[in-house]
Amino acid sequence: MQKVLIIDFGSQYTQLIARRVRQLRVYCEIHPNTISIARVIEFAPAAIILSGGPSSVYEQDAPTTDPKILDMQVPILGLCYGQHLLTQHFGGKVVPSQHREYGRAQAIRQKTDSKAGKALLEAFNDGESFEVWMSHGDRTEALPADFVAIASTDSTPYAAIAHRTQPIMGLQFHPEVSHTPRGLEIIEAFLFNVCDLAPIWTMGAFLTTQIEAIRQRVGENERVICGLSGGVDSSVVAALLARALGDRVACIFVDNGLVRRGETAQVCELFEHAFHVPLIVADARERFLKALAGVSDPEKKRKIIGAEFINVFEAEAKRIGNARYLAQGTLYPDVIESVSAKGGPSVTIKSHHNVGGLPERMNLELIEPLRELFKDEVRLLGAELGLPTHLCQRQPFPGPGLAVRILGPITAEKLEVVRHADAIINDEIRAANLYEKLWQSFAVLLPVRSVGVMGDGRTYEEAIAVRAVDSVDGMTADWARIPYEVLGRISNRIINEVHGVNRVVYDISSKPPATIEWE
Repeated sequence: MQKVLIIDFGSQYTQLIARRVRQLRVYCEIHPNTISIARVIEFAPAAIILSGGPSSVYEQDAPTTDPKILDMQVPILGLCYGQHLLTQHFGGKVVPSQHREYGRAQAIRQKTDSKAGKALLEAFNDGESFEVWMSHGDRTEALPADFVAIASTDSTPYAAIAHRTQPIMGLQFHPEVSHTPRGLEIIEAFLFNVCDLAPIWTMGAFLTTQIEAIRQRVGENERVICGLSGGVDSSVVAALLARALGDRVACIFVDNGLVRRGETAQVCELFEHAFHVPLIVADARERFLKALAGVSDPEKKRKIIGAEFINVFEAEAKRIGNARYLAQGTLYPDVIESVSAKGGPSVTIKSHHNVGGLPERMNLELIEPLRELFKDEVRLLGAELGLPTHLCQRQPFPGPGLAVRILGPITAEKLEVVRHADAIINDEIRAANLYEKLWQSFAVLLPVRSVGVMGDGRTYEEAIAVRAVDSVDGMTADWARIPYEVLGRISNRIINEVHGVNRVVYDISSKPPATIEWE
């Protein structure tokens, strides 16, 4: 199978590179810059992409990679830091820039005799200007021998470079981000014009591969338990395991008291009647609330929730018998935000209960068949498995549930407040026909009280923040421009119907710098 290797040097955009390549139906994997040449040879990449990163290549401890990888006879595309690494490796010079360039810039294609350079920027004519997104504090001062500039900006003469005869090229800008409007065309040109790959990777192919992998891993007499939340990810995992293993899969829905209104009944109806998958409902509400009592720190909440989930799963596994594995709906964005991607230099943003929140010692082995997928790919896989559209298009819900939508300590009373407010938001968003157009829309209970007036009397009650965002993959997001009349109905209903709330605010933060969830 043709594969693209993406080497991570710590950029928060690395996962977007992978998503763009997958979007073009080419299989790829991200590996850390510490990957060995032996592992690369074993991987047998048809092409290599070097990510950006926050470091400078001339620093003493700057991340690098085995130089033999850069000398392999496969096409290589370096992005930002990756371009600098290529420049340095082949004998050029990278220096600090006098003015850090961040944001939009106009690149101009240069006339070139480089075959790879022409192919990479085939969508643009010589001298044509196109918008790009820059994010760098260094610049290439001198090109290596046999390299030429194929694009420039007013302040960056080497905005894109290429080897004259070999398929090695670098871009100072980021084609993977949406702020480079025609960036996908450039990545497409690299894959298909330069590398001569074919768009053959589909969810159908992924499904076949994963079914075989699961069957090879799970012994004939072994069983798998699946942590089911009722959301898209865990539901797709459950359907995938059922396809691979049949009745050797047991789904466990943990009612931890942190779920949405009506969640337990909906999950039971869907999986017992529609999919005929054995379902165990574990009532652990008291257990979770006790463990979370008095805890305010978001990371501690996630760690506690992750540990309690495992305790419940292990207890249920003993009752089932021969249950050696725990399957979860972990996605790639969860991995990126929880831990450095596959051991690379990226920063931890927050622990997810099913990734960084898991205890180190477990009696169950993990199966995470969606670990390398983005949310939009999971939706496509769900459709491939025959899941209903309304389930595949359901908005994401955090694994720790409503615990991360209550800022501060968790109580049963606070859970009921945010659960009720969340249900109102869901009702009004659906009534306005916005539900499937938004990435997420939900309520957050703030740790503040404010003065209000109700019935000519003074109130001093809590505040709810409404959060709604537009996104494609959850890695970046912008606040949704919901019509004022919809926001007005949401606010009026929450204040009138949710006891103890007298103020509603709307969150207009994008991601980055904020995250989608408040914790």
